[in-house]
Amino acid sequence: MYGALDLGTNNCRLLLARPSRRGFQVVDAFSRIIRLGEGVSQTGRLSDLAMNRTLDALRVCAGKLHRHHVSRTRLVATQACRVAANGSSFVDKVKNIFDLDIEILTPKTEAHLAVAGCATLIDPTADYVLVFDIGGGSSEIVWLDLTRLGSRRDVWTGRSDVNDAIVAWESLPVGVVTLAEHFGGREVTQATFAAMSKAVTELLLPFEAKHRFRELMAGKPVHFLGTSGTVTTIAGVMLGLERYDRKRVDGIWLNVGDIDDVTSKLLGQSYEERISEPCIGRERADLVLAGCAILDAILKLWPADRLRVADRGLREGILMQLMMEDGVWRAGRRRRGRSKRSNGAEQS
Repeated sequence: MYGALDLGTNNCRLLLARPSRRGFQVVDAFSRIIRLGEGVSQTGRLSDLAMNRTLDALRVCAGKLHRHHVSRTRLVATQACRVAANGSSFVDKVKNIFDLDIEILTPKTEAHLAVAGCATLIDPTADYVLVFDIGGGSSEIVWLDLTRLGSRRDVWTGRSDVNDAIVAWESLPVGVVTLAEHFGGREVTQATFAAMSKAVTELLLPFEAKHRFRELMAGKPVHFLGTSGTVTTIAGVMLGLERYDRKRVDGIWLNVGDIDDVTSKLLGQSYEERISEPCIGRERADLVLAGCAILDAILKLWPADRLRVADRGLREGILMQLMMEDGVWRAGRRRRGRSKRSNGAEQS
């Protein structure tokens, strides 16, 4: 049994799974909004209230790991623990209380794991892929050149590491929590939204100036893939879901026109009206427009007609990496190969 924990700025997520022939089968999962990074952009520290909320969630995670006798795990924390002065001491506290060894990821490792987690949704006919993960405290931007891979379809089976196709990446020090805290997330006017988008664009411009991806995109098949609560929320609102349904959202394609329509709809709503949206609710109502502004900046800098939505990310990337390290799919192919040779010998 394998386990992956993603302790983010806004969410605490756990995924437990067993290998299957084409990936893995989920055995148990847990997700809770804990807002660990609340106020960190102002104070530089994790607050007692946020840490207590997080400890409550981690208590549930520890129970699941113990109950399922998970043998292989990777437990990680991201931006909030990276930047907070007391991030490391909080991780030590978690170790003392629950015996959970949480690793604070570097931005580069976080970006690579996010890509690995959604690799099976990448269009193998594209030459270039832009993967973006709009988080709570940071946003990861990753460009891939699939022509660098021997066989593009091998990334779906664990035979190739999709990270071999990465040509550039950037971790922006801004996410939905930090942007909403800076500009305000409850009452967002058109002017506030434009200011949010502009602030993100200014962070993206040095990355674009260095790599000139706008020129690279000209006339080439490019696939945009978004993995975050922002794009899954937009998809849920667009579909008019009465309750969020991962099966209907994960892998769906969004036209940019649909994204603009949902953003305009949310901008026209009050905070209370956004709360009443089934796929937003009270926990995301003050963050969703900050996420839309980050997405707006990305799509204005690198125009696209559509993008694919991934309701997956770090946890799935961790599980895929652990299973690849253990050679679970290589062993399966060897067994199938021996079976074919054996059957051939019996028939001759």
